[in-house]
Amino acid sequence: MPIYDIPLTTLQGEQTSLLPLKGQVLLVVNVASRCGFTPQYTGLEQLHETYGPQGFSVLGFPCNQFLFQETGSADQIAEFCSATYGVTFPMFEKTQVRGRKQHPLFAELVQADGGGSVKWNFEKFLVGRDGELIQRYRSKTTPEQIAPDVESAL
Repeated sequence: MPIYDIPLTTLQGEQTSLLPLKGQVLLVVNVASRCGFTPQYTGLEQLHETYGPQGFSVLGFPCNQFLFQETGSADQIAEFCSATYGVTFPMFEKTQVRGRKQHPLFAELVQADGGGSVKWNFEKFLVGRDGELIQRYRSKTTPEQIAPDVESAL
């Protein structure tokens, strides 16, 4: 299934898909508010602001599957991201990124990568303008390290 056809729900509860972002370069990230990698929100927002005008977007998918590091409600997550890190990129409802209830978007991305299941919060998937996976980055890879790949994809 093309990633643009997969149903999604925003953090505000609105039904959507990636279709409005078709033709953009996307960085899909599973995020959490209480993780050692949470400060990566700063770099993710910087990528979004820097490259957004060129057709790039970061997409945040809160996940509570790793040591319950995202226990807040949608409103709490939105408030935390906005107030603490100034996040303006699109955020989606809490999402299961692995296991039996894995969201179809992450199932597609993991399958395209062939690198096995998502291991932790802040794994990142860089998707090209054609909707195909370009690169997967594990949690320790910072947004700043990804910037050259974003530039190349644009």
